[in-house]
Amino acid sequence: MTDVDAWFGAAGPREEELRRVDELVMAAAPGIDRQLVPVGSSTMLGYGLMPYRPKSAKTTTMWPLIALAAQKRHLSLYVCAVVDGEYLAESRAAQLGKVSCGKSCIRFTSLDTVDADALGTLVRDAVAATREGGNAYYAA
Repeated sequence: MTDVDAWFGAAGPREEELRRVDELVMAAAPGIDRQLVPVGSSTMLGYGLMPYRPKSAKTTTMWPLIALAAQKRHLSLYVCAVVDGEYLAESRAAQLGKVSCGKSCIRFTSLDTVDADALGTLVRDAVAATREGGNAYYAA
């Protein structure tokens, strides 16, 4: 058993939904690295670490391009991509189905309420923009 498997298992009743979202991300971004990322007192599943420096920080850290977390009432998929001045998740919220979106965060209770094709395209576009240097969220 890997640490990632243990992370899924620790999600209890949300394990199956988390695994479904993980499969969608891995299918949309074949070969992307995947690892656990500590955030405060919890842990997210991160994909595609990239250099990132918040405006308030003096140093650059590594942050996932995409991250998955189980919240109390929903799942959160963070897509840390800004392309042509727009946060990809926020700009495509209307295409994603029954979700709630912030700038980088897509919240939903079940993958069944999400347009999986639109979400897969969003993940592919975020990965492509980052590889091509067009992701303004990325800070080298």
